[in-house]
Amino acid sequence: MITTVQQYLDKGLRGLWYPVLASWEVQSAPVGITRLGEQIVIWRNKDGQLQALEDRCPHRGARLSMGWNLGDRIACWYHGVEVAGNGEVKDVPAVDKCPLVGQQCVRSYSVQEAHGAIFLWFGVTAEQQPEALVFPTELADGEAYSNFLCTAAWQCNYQYALENVMDPMHGTYLHSSSHSMAEGDRKADMVLQPTDTGFIFEKKGQSGINFDWVELGNSGACWMRLSIPYKKRFGPGGHFFIVGMVVPEDNDNCRVFFWRIRRVQGWQRAMWRFMYRNHLEKLHWDVLEQDRVVLESMAPDARDHEYLYQHDVGLSRLRRMMQKAAKEQLAMREEQQGAA
Repeated sequence: MITTVQQYLDKGLRGLWYPVLASWEVQSAPVGITRLGEQIVIWRNKDGQLQALEDRCPHRGARLSMGWNLGDRIACWYHGVEVAGNGEVKDVPAVDKCPLVGQQCVRSYSVQEAHGAIFLWFGVTAEQQPEALVFPTELADGEAYSNFLCTAAWQCNYQYALENVMDPMHGTYLHSSSHSMAEGDRKADMVLQPTDTGFIFEKKGQSGINFDWVELGNSGACWMRLSIPYKKRFGPGGHFFIVGMVVPEDNDNCRVFFWRIRRVQGWQRAMWRFMYRNHLEKLHWDVLEQDRVVLESMAPDARDHEYLYQHDVGLSRLRRMMQKAAKEQLAMREEQQGAA
């Protein structure tokens, strides 16, 4: 049972769309996942459209993800109970005229597929309708920009992954031997600028040299955006943009999604995509591994022993925003329970 704001936050803020899987991970077989502490099954119907349900058969509680994809429904492996994508039981083949048939017994999830990822809506309450999902320009404008999605599972709470990206100064040290972050001052003052969807946190007086700024935004999903200057030998397209999102699995695990982006068109797009797959992708994975190793080695209670300083203003703002949202969401849930 959730008893504190921090315990609620550890499981994940709601009222958001979250990327949960890469599109290529869901083919014909049902896929079982855990996100925000909830067990979920995802599959594609006969038309390739995604369906997502609570991963629980209403009969005995077996995991539907272990069953069969029948197109517009999924059949439980345990006793063959068939459940449609809207959560309605369609058939109980072992029994004639079973009263389960026709009942909506399983929770369904709103689902969208975009930019190579599968997004699910996690409402604060069961009745909360999904908000519009708006992506940053670098993802939304597929004509001007080209991207690759990178996703990985990390054994740490999702808040550590968020805070890592909201800390531009760590690139100067942790990634100093990387292919793209060796330049720039190792000492800097930081400044925070509010935006319509969140805020930008940046190094004062240093731009276009290293990982100099990061933006946090909320436009239906919580995302982070940054750019890294690239030398000409790394191909066409100017600055290398990254749009990142993080989804909690449970208190101790999360899944990170990073879209790597360049502004390229025509022959330059084909050239960059070839160069990325054959050279740059490995270098980017090396950088991501440095983040993973540090975050997975941190103690679960590391925050209880911190001494923050000026470089952590962005991190502190992020925490205050999340604490405020968590309190509001807990109040919404209590109000709904009181009205029930």
